Amino acid sequence: GDAVVTTGGLGPTPDDLTREAISRVAGETPEVDPDVEAWLRSLWARRGLPYPASNQKQAWRIPSATILPNGNGTAPGWWVDLPDGRLVVALPGPPREMRPMWSAHVVPRLRERGVGRERVVRTLRLIGIGESQLADELGDLLRGTDPVVATYARADAVDVRITAGSDASVGDETGRSAAEAAADRAEAVVMARVGDHVWGRGDDTWPVVVGAALERLGRRLALVEIGTGGRLAALLADTPGLLESRSLAPQARAALELEPAGAGPGGLDRLVEDVALETGAEWVLGLAALPRGQDTDVRVLLAADGALRTEQQVAPVSGATAAGRATLIAIAHLHRALADALR
Repeated sequence: GDAVVTTGGLGPTPDDLTREAISRVAGETPEVDPDVEAWLRSLWARRGLPYPASNQKQAWRIPSATILPNGNGTAPGWWVDLPDGRLVVALPGPPREMRPMWSAHVVPRLRERGVGRERVVRTLRLIGIGESQLADELGDLLRGTDPVVATYARADAVDVRITAGSDASVGDETGRSAAEAAADRAEAVVMARVGDHVWGRGDDTWPVVVGAALERLGRRLALVEIGTGGRLAALLADTPGLLESRSLAPQARAALELEPAGAGPGGLDRLVEDVALETGAEWVLGLAALPRGQDTDVRVLLAADGALRTEQQVAPVSGATAAGRATLIAIAHLHRALADALR
């Protein structure tokens, strides 16, 4: 039979009408599920807040529905087996709630029914390479149809997504399905061509990846940035092992005696040294993004276990765009240093 999956509209407000719509299609009247209500009331009790009457609709259930638990929010999902054999799955809209529920509670049920065609999705996260250059490097891979390889520019990375779909019953001698084997082959080619730029996979974030690398090295990190509005600190804010971050205005150029573009880092090394002494961090990353007409002078200095690594680029942009570009240059520099240290 047919299956429909919906996302969103499971909140407590009057315009959240997914439950009402499904109930009308099923010809059933929703009633409060006592177990769900008890769970919801416990959430508010733990916060020391009164239970809002408007929230009661999130405890609704119709006879044809099975509750799908939500481990990251207050809106349970519904798995609805309609009397005529059709299926409706209702999930909350926020990705941090919907995605885990889909993986943990919906996909296994669908597989038990033999529904669907297996699809394997791999995401590789890259830094230090632009999307156009990445497209040139991947070339023929981007023209394939199974698997499909595509690039996506993100604020903190360029992603390569590999999507392979095949009959899950067809595999190879290792026990992998055909889709897994196809995704593996495509991933191997991507890694061979641009693997040095890969810093993460799937939903990896910079705090998770940098924090794990620092833990393996037994090191702590501090940050200091000039003229970026704290973007580097924001990108790494939740990093385990991050001791301190400082952000200075572009006017600090004069105070630090930073020389014109083309010269060395000037006073940035002194600032990094001061932060290292004050915080005790074994690694200190310094970044300066300084206006130079319509361009921006980007300088990076990393003090890692007493050794200095520097980088200087002129970014042909200005303002907020330049601050973002400078932040990515600095994080790419840090990524290369961490990768070298872990080899």
